[in-house]
Amino acid sequence: MSSPLVVHHLNCAVVRGMKIDGAHFVCHTLLVETPSSGLVLVDTGLGALDYENIGSRLGWEFAYGWGRPLVDPALAAVHQIKALGLDPGDVRHIVLTHMDLDHIGGLADFPAAQVHLHRRELDAATARDGFVARRRYRPSLWDHGPRFETYADTGERWFGFEAVRHLKGLPEEILFVPLFGHTHGHSGVAVQSADGWLLHAGDAYFDPRQIKAARPYVPKKVAAFEAFVTTNRQQRVWNQTRLRELARTHPEIDIFCAHNPHEFPGDPRPGKARTSTLTP
Repeated sequence: MSSPLVVHHLNCAVVRGMKIDGAHFVCHTLLVETPSSGLVLVDTGLGALDYENIGSRLGWEFAYGWGRPLVDPALAAVHQIKALGLDPGDVRHIVLTHMDLDHIGGLADFPAAQVHLHRRELDAATARDGFVARRRYRPSLWDHGPRFETYADTGERWFGFEAVRHLKGLPEEILFVPLFGHTHGHSGVAVQSADGWLLHAGDAYFDPRQIKAARPYVPKKVAAFEAFVTTNRQQRVWNQTRLRELARTHPEIDIFCAHNPHEFPGDPRPGKARTSTLTP
């Protein structure tokens, strides 16, 4: 085991069209400082190019319909990395939970990075098969030709999850955790920091009460949205059940999803402290 990783929590978008308990959706990404692999991003949220032209990059439905993201270029990960005093050119790896537009908009800001994802997800994004797929996957967001590194259904067990694996070129403290259902290749990313394990569960759920409350609960509007963007309901329910068991039996693991503002450490609003750093 190498030295503990330094993890920064970044909010890379404020999605004003969706709220939970009065607060707007966020795009919770992680920036990980590693001793030998440079900087690693888990998802990118919206990027600098998105904020320059929301409509053409992300489509009318997200830009001006259900999403209506706040246009604040400072939220782009590339600018937040600079604000931390770090060099965006040091981002050598990006690990994607999935390829929905609000998770990969910033890929073009890091053209030299190797992009890790599940093979099923890249196949689904390339095929764009169906009404929802044609809206969630926007090929223009990866037309700069990123270097994709894909993974299949092989790996080890990790706290009850199967096919969990290390990623090529990354420290052993970063693990890829398949959590299918939201999309065909949707996955979580586990990071062992100085304070213990973090699990970025992507869009496996939207409200922490779905997995952390004694009686699972999700607001009706959020439940309807979740159902609409679910590719395989059986897999989604199964993985939420497993996440619920993980939260119950291992409360020391910090589980959070991509969009719930109440799971974001600190204040996710623009201009506030959006980064917390876990250090030894």
